[in-house]
Amino acid sequence: MKFSDYLDVQPDVEEAIKNGEPIVALESTIISHGMPYPKNIETAMMVEETVRSNKAVPATIAIINGRLKVGLTHEEIEFLATNDEVRKVSRRDLAITVSQKHSGSTTVAATMIIAKLAEIAVFATGGIGGVHRGAEKTLDISADLEELANTNVCVVCAGAKAILDIGLTLEYLETKGVPVIGYKTTELPAFYSSESGFDVDYKIDSALEIAEILKTKWSLGVDGGVLVTNPIPVGYELESSIMNEAINQAIIEAEKEHITGKKITPFLLSKVSEITEGKSLDANIKLIQNNANLAAKIALHYSKQD
Repeated sequence: MKFSDYLDVQPDVEEAIKNGEPIVALESTIISHGMPYPKNIETAMMVEETVRSNKAVPATIAIINGRLKVGLTHEEIEFLATNDEVRKVSRRDLAITVSQKHSGSTTVAATMIIAKLAEIAVFATGGIGGVHRGAEKTLDISADLEELANTNVCVVCAGAKAILDIGLTLEYLETKGVPVIGYKTTELPAFYSSESGFDVDYKIDSALEIAEILKTKWSLGVDGGVLVTNPIPVGYELESSIMNEAINQAIIEAEKEHITGKKITPFLLSKVSEITEGKSLDANIKLIQNNANLAAKIALHYSKQD
C-alpha cells in the first residue's frame, strides 16, 4: 500500500492541490483537547472562514476511523469536538492509530507530517510545543521541535506555548537549524503576550518575503521547517506577570496530581483558563485567528512563486 491508500482529501482541498492554489493546513488537537465545547467547534469554523476570507483553502487535518483526513466536514469537526475517545496523535502514534482504525486529533508534529505528504506547505496553529519547564529533570521535550527540524512545512504560530521554557525551546530550534522568523517583530512572542525577553533570528515585515524565503530554502535542498512567529493582537494580550503566576500555579497542581506526558498540555491550558477566568481562552481564540490570517497570506504568495 502507498500513502494515498490511507488518505481522504476533501474535494475543495484536492482541487486546490491539483491547481496549485493556496492552502493552509490546520491542526485538530485544539478541537478535541485544547478548548471546551462548544468553543472548540466555533473556533474551528471561525479559523477555516478566516482562511477562506483571505483567498486560501483551509485543510483541517485529523484521523477518523483510521483514515487520514485532509479537510473536514462539519460533521467530522463535531465528532472530534464531542467524542471522548478521540486520541491525541503525534508522530509516534500516527501509524498505530491508522493501523488500528482509531480516531485522533493531530498535534503540530502529526499535522506537519500529513500536510507534507499532501503537498501543503503552510500550516497555522496557536502555539508550538517545546521544551517544558523542568526538562533538565524530566526530559519532556515536544516532538514538534524534531518535526520542525526535518519536515518541509512553514508553521505560523504565536510562539511557543507560554507554559514552556521559551529560552530552552529557542536553543533547541537553533541546534536543529530551524529559522525562527518574527513577523514585524524582533522579539519572540510568548503566546498570550507579544513579549518574551528573547530575540527571534530574523524580523520579516511582509508575507511575500516569507513566501520567498520558503521557496528559496527548499529549492536549495535545505530540508526542515520554518517557524513564523506572529504576535497576538495588542488589544488581546495578557500581562506576562499575571500569566506566569497562573502558569506556575497550574504546574504545581499538575505535579500534585502526577499529570505527565501528552496529558500535561491540555491540563495546563485548561487550568490556566480557569485561573484567569476565561481570559486566556479568549486570547487563545484571537491569536489563532490572527495566525490563520497571516498563514493564508503567506500561502497565497507561495502559490504564485515560480
